[in-house]
Amino acid sequence: MRTAYSVETVRAAERELMARLPEGTLMRRAAGGLAAVCIRLLPRAYGARVVLLVGPGDNGGDTLYAGAKLARRGAGVTAVAMDPDRVHAGGLAALRAAGGRLAGAVPERADLVLDGLVGIGGRGPLRPAAAALVERIPAGAVVVAVDLPSGVDADTGEVAGAAVAADVTVTFGAYKPGLLIDPGASRAGVVHLVDIGLAFGPPELEALQHADVAGLLPEPTASSDKYRRGVVGIVAGSARYPGAAVLAVAGALRGGAGAVRYVGPPAVADAVLARYPETLIGTGRVQAWVVGPGLGDEGGPEVREALSQPVPVLVDADGLRGLDPAGLRARSAPTLLTPHAGEAAALLGLARETVEAGRLAAAAGLSERYGAVALLKGSTTLVAPAGPGPVRVNPTGTPWLATAGSGDVLAGVAGSLLAAGLPAVDAGSVAAYLHGLAARLTGGPLLAHQVAKALPSAWREVGRR
Repeated sequence: MRTAYSVETVRAAERELMARLPEGTLMRRAAGGLAAVCIRLLPRAYGARVVLLVGPGDNGGDTLYAGAKLARRGAGVTAVAMDPDRVHAGGLAALRAAGGRLAGAVPERADLVLDGLVGIGGRGPLRPAAAALVERIPAGAVVVAVDLPSGVDADTGEVAGAAVAADVTVTFGAYKPGLLIDPGASRAGVVHLVDIGLAFGPPELEALQHADVAGLLPEPTASSDKYRRGVVGIVAGSARYPGAAVLAVAGALRGGAGAVRYVGPPAVADAVLARYPETLIGTGRVQAWVVGPGLGDEGGPEVREALSQPVPVLVDADGLRGLDPAGLRARSAPTLLTPHAGEAAALLGLARETVEAGRLAAAAGLSERYGAVALLKGSTTLVAPAGPGPVRVNPTGTPWLATAGSGDVLAGVAGSLLAAGLPAVDAGSVAAYLHGLAARLTGGPLLAHQVAKALPSAWREVGRR
């Protein structure tokens, strides 16, 4: 499990540790780890051109001390300060003693640039002086962000204006949510975690890994039959969108339940059976429902009927229209909502741009308002619990998943996992993980049915760990 912690939590852990260690120990640990990563990124340190973009805080100090280590390895190191009157004195002295220099402008050429302008405490847009330095980063240089790319909010991943686009981020002590959530995650590049000895309690954010998913996947036993493994009901599709039903059933058949029951118009049921003769047709007992994909404007009664039953219900796409928050909060069984940003915006009464810029707040807002687990789809899919606990961020996926029908497949997988007995948070998280991994295994360009077809391969891949 990869875990992430808020700035407040990280700062508290730093204070607790610094009270027990000699002054400057944490900065030396951070600088040492940072320099080690930089050395691995360079073909050779001797003769390399290294530029340090230095802010006035401890982040700038980490950068200067790391630059001193690189200078002692023979690199030509130039520091450029955002505010020349507020430079970390000890770090600057160490850099100069090692042969580095402080300059008034960013050199035109560099092999490596360290972004130490703004640390994890930065909020809002970059100050003009910092933004000006970011604009002057030499083309072709490898950019290493120190703890966090400047301009990215550490707690949310929000970007308000100019921000560094790093090739690599070296973060200290713990992952920060902004490194795992877009748009900040897209600015972080490859993230290296340097252990500096901090201790933490429960995280604010977590990301499943292969081993975590393997431990959650439902596996049949010798005594299993299709009903004990769970039956998922699918209410999807319409004359206008018959493919949504086919794709939701495709995902559900490969999602771990023992059987899939389709309920919908006869013509759509025929299309489903033509593609997947394993499907049960018509009403009957189910352990979970998936409602909404491709229902069009007439799906309200079906959604209300499913929500009235005492089993888990996943609501997607057209089923999300007109949901009653009070009604959902009153349900005795779990509810899993799976909107994309536009649907989430409608559910929250916000602009789509607001949701996309603040994905963590939107996911948490959905779960709080509707009393449901909220799976917010997008470039980084988030799963927010319907109560206390960390939000989960999905680490798999590919931009090729931005294609028609992929969400229908995801809904089917998650619904099948609900029917198999997984809690709603786990069902949503595992479904998103397998769905994203299947897309990666498929490559691109891809079609939604190819993602469904690749799900067994993703399942096996996770099991191999």
